[in-house]
Amino acid sequence: MLRRSAAFLLLLGLGPAPRLAAQTAPRHARLEGKWQAKGEDEVRNIMVRSDSSAQFGDQVARWRVVGDSLWITLGDGVWQVYGMKLEGDKLKLAGGDLEKPVTLRRVGPATVRADSVAIPPPSRLAPSAPGTDG
Repeated sequence: MLRRSAAFLLLLGLGPAPRLAAQTAPRHARLEGKWQAKGEDEVRNIMVRSDSSAQFGDQVARWRVVGDSLWITLGDGVWQVYGMKLEGDKLKLAGGDLEKPVTLRRVGPATVRADSVAIPPPSRLAPSAPGTDG
């Protein structure tokens, strides 16, 4: 059985995306936006915001970037760590509790998080290196 964070990421599906020009924003800001993956039967969306939240439907996670890794928690105190490769508007995630790599494509800017949507609390075990968000 997959952990909840892997299930959260796997809901995104898989799909190839064209390589676009790299952005010049700070590393943590480059993840902001509406990301999309095309599964076999549907399109999946995830919103990544600068306030360190990531949302898929009504499920909300907290995220951070440390070096070339993406850290994600759903508020249970457990951080899953994924290898991350960001090239323009194409994001590849691998490792952690994923069975196979996931590829996402940025399709737009992030929307503002509603005040009624709570971000999971930060964990005492959270990364705190330069270049992190949240």
